[in-house]
Amino acid sequence: MPELPIIDVRSDTVTHPTRAMREAMLNAEVGDDVYGDDPTVHRLERLAADLLGKEAALFVPTGNFGNQLALFTHCGRGDEVILGDDCHIVWHETGGAAVIAGVQLRTIESDKGVIRAEEVKKRIRDGSDIHWPKTGLICLENAHSNGRVIPLSAMADVAAVARLHGVPVHLDGARVFNAAVHLGCEVREITQYADSVMCCLSKGLAAPVGSILAGTHEFIAKARRNRKLLGGGMRQVGVLAAPGILALTEMVERLPEDHARAQRLAERLAALPGLDVDRSDVHINMVWFDLAPEVDTAKLMATLAAAGIRANPPEDGRMRLVTHWQIDDAALERLITAFATALG
Repeated sequence: MPELPIIDVRSDTVTHPTRAMREAMLNAEVGDDVYGDDPTVHRLERLAADLLGKEAALFVPTGNFGNQLALFTHCGRGDEVILGDDCHIVWHETGGAAVIAGVQLRTIESDKGVIRAEEVKKRIRDGSDIHWPKTGLICLENAHSNGRVIPLSAMADVAAVARLHGVPVHLDGARVFNAAVHLGCEVREITQYADSVMCCLSKGLAAPVGSILAGTHEFIAKARRNRKLLGGGMRQVGVLAAPGILALTEMVERLPEDHARAQRLAERLAALPGLDVDRSDVHINMVWFDLAPEVDTAKLMATLAAAGIRANPPEDGRMRLVTHWQIDDAALERLITAFATALG
């Protein structure tokens, strides 16, 4: 009997490129991007800038790279960056802000990813006192890495404070297209509240590699130089930009399917014993839930593995499952059956 295909719900970073993406890579017209003559990269960057509502865009290797490049480009050494205490830049980017940009992160307690404008305002410092660092940047994240989408009103309030004080705003928009699906709006309605934005092509949009950093012409020109400084100047990168174009066209259009399956998954898991699923927190393609103390996590993970399912184990009793284009209805049923088996 043939083995069942692996179901991987660890993240949407595990997505394989589609057949159309592989064909686009094979046939991509290329040049040397450091010299600025890769036509496929040019097409990707123009498309991304237009979709994100910015003047210009830059193709970068990863989302982490894009965020850290934004900090490095916006800030001077010793500047202070205001951001939420649970955001990706703080938790999952290896302390890069200290090493690369040489900045200090000043965190604000967030409410499930939302930071309040009045709390931002209290922390802005202009450097006029010789003891103070200068606030060089404010960072927002939407969709948040906890799977929730931040309301546009909350972003607008922070942006208004930032502009009043002349401080730029950077948006970690790794899954900003997912956020737009949830809000029922164009992506540029989200990005209007940021001076720069990073979005990932290699998560739910399924490109094998790459992210986009977008902003003004001046900002992107400076970022392009800084990208080279950081070792991110790639050569015949059109073979990676080509699937990125499909990510921003074909794959964006099917994101609602991932969200719908995440909702179904949350509903079914909530009916199982030992799992506490807050379905109101399922905004995009992520399902988070708490496991009761009596749940045998070793048995759960062994049962999933035996069913050909790859999942990250719980951390402090909390677990995440992520849907993407390779999780179809049949895969969803296998996943739910495996959980039901493990939980009795």
